[in-house]
Amino acid sequence: MYLTNAEELVMMLLWKLEKAFIRDLMNEFPDPQPAQTTIITLLKRMIDKGFVSYKQYGNSREYFPLVSKSDYFSDRFSGLVKDFFNNSNAQFASFFANVTDMTKEELEELRDIVDNKIANKKTQK
Repeated sequence: MYLTNAEELVMMLLWKLEKAFIRDLMNEFPDPQPAQTTIITLLKRMIDKGFVSYKQYGNSREYFPLVSKSDYFSDRFSGLVKDFFNNSNAQFASFFANVTDMTKEELEELRDIVDNKIANKKTQK
């Protein structure tokens, strides 16, 4: 299950802050800020989806993420590869290398990352 764009924006703020009251989230939004009720509605949906929880302090709630940023984006990336690249990481890599305007240095850095990953896989056998 994924988040909507608006929910992802709130989630990015929660990942940045680690935990936050509504006022903390509101302070992080650029102008024009959304209505507080909008943020509360988004948080309720995110709680229902299992992405966020909260601690109650009197009438206030302190929200915190239940899903890490890396886990969420790993799942999103896997879905992207599955849906758009026939579940082929090689097709994605080819697309990425051909479509992005990477410099020679960036391509070499990418090659080094891949070479290191290959070397690590060989030593794990």
